[in-house]
Amino acid sequence: MNGNNEPRKRPTQSDVARLAGVTQTTVSQVIRNSGTIAVPAETRRRIFDAIEELGYVPDITARSLRTRKTYTIASIIPDITNPFYPAVERGIQDVAEVYDYNLIVYNTDGVVEKERKCLRAVLEGRVDGVIVSLFHLTATDLRPLLERHVPVVRLESHAQAPGHLPLDNLYVDSAGGARLAVNYLIERLYSPIAFVGSTGGPGPLRRLGYQNALIEHGLPYDESLIVEADFTEAGGYNAMRVLLSRHPQPRAVFAANDLMAMGVLAALREAHLRVPEDIAVIGYDDIPAAKHVCPSLTTIGLFQEQIGRRAAELLFERLQGTFAEAGRSIEMPFRLVKRESA
Repeated sequence: MNGNNEPRKRPTQSDVARLAGVTQTTVSQVIRNSGTIAVPAETRRRIFDAIEELGYVPDITARSLRTRKTYTIASIIPDITNPFYPAVERGIQDVAEVYDYNLIVYNTDGVVEKERKCLRAVLEGRVDGVIVSLFHLTATDLRPLLERHVPVVRLESHAQAPGHLPLDNLYVDSAGGARLAVNYLIERLYSPIAFVGSTGGPGPLRRLGYQNALIEHGLPYDESLIVEADFTEAGGYNAMRVLLSRHPQPRAVFAANDLMAMGVLAALREAHLRVPEDIAVIGYDDIPAAKHVCPSLTTIGLFQEQIGRRAAELLFERLQGTFAEAGRSIEMPFRLVKRESA
């Protein structure tokens, strides 16, 4: 066979080290972006120049066979189109990159069948850890992962009992955030106050917070002021259309997330109603677009990237063996973000 037709040998870390004039350990540390050893900038430059010249690509398969790890984690979320979740994923990815891990994201649309399908895919595809935000499935459904010693972190809307399983819960108090939003509207003398929400995910807890705030201030809890749809802009728009057909019309609207609130604003513009002069609107999440809509949206602010980073940190504490005790339940903060809509 002609030598020119022979397949080119795949370059190795040893080849990179030889060309750069360093040890293979140094090459490995630089590729993994590890801070275990200090590598001078000039040395790093030589290593990267050698990588580019040789066309070196790390052999993930070989590393996985050697360590029995996939170096991959998964994240299961309800709606990739909701700007809340990409920000969470950014936080997860930032931490995953520190540990030289890949991230796979699954989208469920908040549908129970898709949640089950995604969990099956994770089990079949083999990952080292999973971060989940589930609208329907419970800890029982996660047991097959935990029995295979795959750590799981859940993003929740309320505190969960840690239990004896290695299942960590990261939560924001959805009812507490909703109560804060409605209290703000009540203090500004908006009444009656409607609720636009959903029966899925954190919807029931945000409705509970709305109800609790009204009761605490001696205000009536009127079912005719509640419309439930899905957690989308279209859901908020259609819900607001329903509210506008009822009498009396609300003086303010608390929407269970910002996308719904933006749909509410669209319906109010279409009806030629001014915000907040005719009807005030407050949302939940503080997605990036909340400050850019007109009028800018008053909302309950969550710290999405911080949530993602903390969830990933909990996961890698288990993956790295620095925490091996029973499950944890950790609360994340929220805040009221005052803008123009209320």
